[in-house]
Amino acid sequence: MLNALLSLFFWIACVSLLALLHLVMLLLLVFTFPFDQQRKLLHRQCFWWSSAIISLNPYWKLRIRGLENADPKRTYIIVSNHQSLADIVVLYQIRLQFKWVAKESLFNIPFLGGCLGLCKHIRLKRKDHGSIRDVYREAIGYLRSGMSVLFFPEGTRSETDEMNPFQSGAFKLAISEKVPVLPIAVSGTRDAIPKGGWVMRSKVFCDLTVLKPLETAHLRHSDFPQLSETVRSSIAEKLTGSPARKYF
Repeated sequence: MLNALLSLFFWIACVSLLALLHLVMLLLLVFTFPFDQQRKLLHRQCFWWSSAIISLNPYWKLRIRGLENADPKRTYIIVSNHQSLADIVVLYQIRLQFKWVAKESLFNIPFLGGCLGLCKHIRLKRKDHGSIRDVYREAIGYLRSGMSVLFFPEGTRSETDEMNPFQSGAFKLAISEKVPVLPIAVSGTRDAIPKGGWVMRSKVFCDLTVLKPLETAHLRHSDFPQLSETVRSSIAEKLTGSPARKYF
């Protein structure tokens, strides 16, 4: 009974905070539209939203490491493994300016989709080659203007502790644009949101580790498989060494 009440409180708080975030973004957009074309101020609002959700959830404990590896003055291709929708919440804790490459279905979720659209994140239609070309074109535009872009190279959430194979697009893009790759390892988020239900039954330990960036200025296009494997191996190593997800 207690789990159900606490879970209900958390989900109500999530919806309320997301609605508030959407409202704040709309109001800010009215005043910042002429001089903030990349919507950086709107993006920064997601930092307090992320912290509020993590703080209000009695079932989550998040450890963050390696923030010193992320230089806010640099432009990155940010690459993270993908376990659940909770990844979106915890990844804002890196406090960097970036644009997500997000699947189109997320843009259809009330309030969340509105926030993604207002921040001008990159919309991806899966299995649509025209959409994929548009994603790369949009990502290149952001990178050349100094805005980082975040990819989930697995393409979809992994169902087990073993990561899905990495797709090549992010790494080809990093080499062609001579932008460093910033790997991030996220663990525990698969258990942070209950699958097939809404009641949270156990506390979970989530871990976010920002790894050292990999430079690409010296790489050739043919080096992308090696770059992909190096990044995947470094993330996998951190996931293997992460503490047990359940801590209570």
